[in-house]
Amino acid sequence: MNDIISNISSFVWGPPTLILIVGTGLYLTFRLGFLQIRSLPYALRLAFSPQRQDKKSKGDISHYQALTTAMAATIGTGNIVGVATAVVLGGPGAVLWMWLSALFGMATKYAEAILAVKYRVVNSKGEMSGGPMYYLERGLKAKWLGIIFAIFGAVAAFGIGNMVQSNSVSDALERSFSIPTWVTGVVLTILTGLVILGGIKSIGKVTAFFVPIMALFYVIGGLIIMVMNLDILPQAIGLIFNDAFSGSAIGGGILGTVIRYGVARGVFSNEAGLGSAPIAAAAAKTDYPGRQALVSMTQVFIDTIIVCSITGITIVMADMYSGGLEGGDLTAASFAFFLGDTGGYIVTIGIVLFAFSTLVGWSYYGEKCFAYLFNDKAVPYYRIAFVLIVMYGAIEKLGIVWGIADIMNALMAVPNLIGILGLSGVVVYETKKFLKVAKEEKEQEKANSRAS
Repeated sequence: MNDIISNISSFVWGPPTLILIVGTGLYLTFRLGFLQIRSLPYALRLAFSPQRQDKKSKGDISHYQALTTAMAATIGTGNIVGVATAVVLGGPGAVLWMWLSALFGMATKYAEAILAVKYRVVNSKGEMSGGPMYYLERGLKAKWLGIIFAIFGAVAAFGIGNMVQSNSVSDALERSFSIPTWVTGVVLTILTGLVILGGIKSIGKVTAFFVPIMALFYVIGGLIIMVMNLDILPQAIGLIFNDAFSGSAIGGGILGTVIRYGVARGVFSNEAGLGSAPIAAAAAKTDYPGRQALVSMTQVFIDTIIVCSITGITIVMADMYSGGLEGGDLTAASFAFFLGDTGGYIVTIGIVLFAFSTLVGWSYYGEKCFAYLFNDKAVPYYRIAFVLIVMYGAIEKLGIVWGIADIMNALMAVPNLIGILGLSGVVVYETKKFLKVAKEEKEQEKANSRAS
């Protein structure tokens, strides 16, 4: 069964899916005139400036809380384990292809969010509901595709968003601190329940506080390593660029392998094109879809260009990726190579924090997909089931669950990308509409500044 699941996973994450994901990002990049580069500084200000948080428009949570909820789900074990896997299987050059997939993925993430806000609805509780299932139904007029996406999303949340994460936490704590897996399971179950049973407003408050702390903790650890070893940093960066176009650092020098693992792990980490993050974006208080879309776009930049780079560059600098170590063990060993036991603890704590945040973020994605399939009254039952499954994931060996989760993730992408491509004209229209407003706001700010 493991072999069957593995073969299906390899097929669904094969070249056709990766070409569709990256191709969509490339297409949107040109249609939007490289918006993700031109507007990134403004987008970061929108996301992190307290003065620019919209408190008056319709929605359940702020721009910042929507961003941190989405980041909670995406900054996960993929940033530590997935990047290590990419370097082992694809060589150092995979890191560059991960960066490139993120660059184009920012355009895809922008488009997802703009459609999620435009086609969102108010549910029976007075809360916002949105995401691919709604823009597939209301925008593309293809409800059947929305149903397919919701089924894959609801199932994927139990796998990649739940059991895989709790299993990673229990394994890391048992390996580093000898904490029994059942103890980790009980604590995680209680903490997850306390957060998600309160709904999106509770999730938004927790992630707004929690996500920046956990990301900074890990990033600062990596930056300390780089600053302490500036003499070998240029060599590592040079190897990443050289190997990206030669594949010389892996067996046989297969360039396609470098590209495949770099792109696949990048997408797996930042989820651009999978359709998960726009579910959180739809809950944001915003006056224009384009405003929240720019905020959502920064998620890919932070997740892959910043956090994943810390892992990838550190692993290449340590030069231990061909010694038989894999996944989180390789990342921990690479950090420990430079910082001793402290480095290993940084990675272990990073896995714990990242995995818990993913649990919280994906619980919201899963319940929104479940509510779309059934109704809002069914959501409490989904939350209870989600919390209970955390315990199971912590104590069981989940080789087969990893494979199923991988498959569900890839299958989510297909209907979502169909929707994005089919509604790309709407994305362009809404973009032009908001950029005109943003230009007027900028001119007004300058006028006010001169007047004062």
